[in-house]
Amino acid sequence: MNAALYADYVADLRGLFAELDRHPERFQTFGAHLELAVAGGLVVYETTRRKGQTDSLFYGRPAGTGTSQQMSQASAFAAIDRFFALGQFVALTGDRKEGDGTLDAQYPHCAVRFSYRRKGHPAARAMLMVFVGFNDDADALHYVGGNDPSLFVAERPYRTERAYEWT
Repeated sequence: MNAALYADYVADLRGLFAELDRHPERFQTFGAHLELAVAGGLVVYETTRRKGQTDSLFYGRPAGTGTSQQMSQASAFAAIDRFFALGQFVALTGDRKEGDGTLDAQYPHCAVRFSYRRKGHPAARAMLMVFVGFNDDADALHYVGGNDPSLFVAERPYRTERAYEWT
C-alpha cells in the first residue's frame, strides 16, 4: 500500500473536536469547518470564534435532494463523530486532476479545516486535510489499490499548499 494510515491522527483529532464541541470556552480562538460526505448526503459543522464572538452553522443535505437543511449542533457533531470512530483512514493529497472520480460514494469522506489557539497558549495550530474512512486496514488497502497512488498521502507529516497536518 502506497498510502499512509491516519487512524492515530484521526483519534487525536476526534478528541480535540469533542473538546471544542463540549468546551469551547477552553479556546481563545478557533475555526472548524468539517464537511462529511456519506451515503450520498452531506453534513457540515462550522464554528468560528474571533474577538470573543462565536458564529456557528450546522446543516445537512440528504441524499437525493439538492436542498440543504439546518440541523442541530448535536446531530452534526454525532454524524462527524461516527465518522471519526471508524477503524482506519487515508488522506487525499489534494492533487487530483479535474474529472477524476476519486470521491467514491461507497466510502465516507470528510474534509477538515481546523485551526485553534487554546487559552493561555502563545501559538495557534492549523490543519487542512481530506480523510477517507474505512472499517479496517483491509478496506483501506482495497480502496487505495483501486486508485492512482499519487492521490493519497504516502509520507507523514504531510505539508503542501493544498493540504497539511498540524502546523
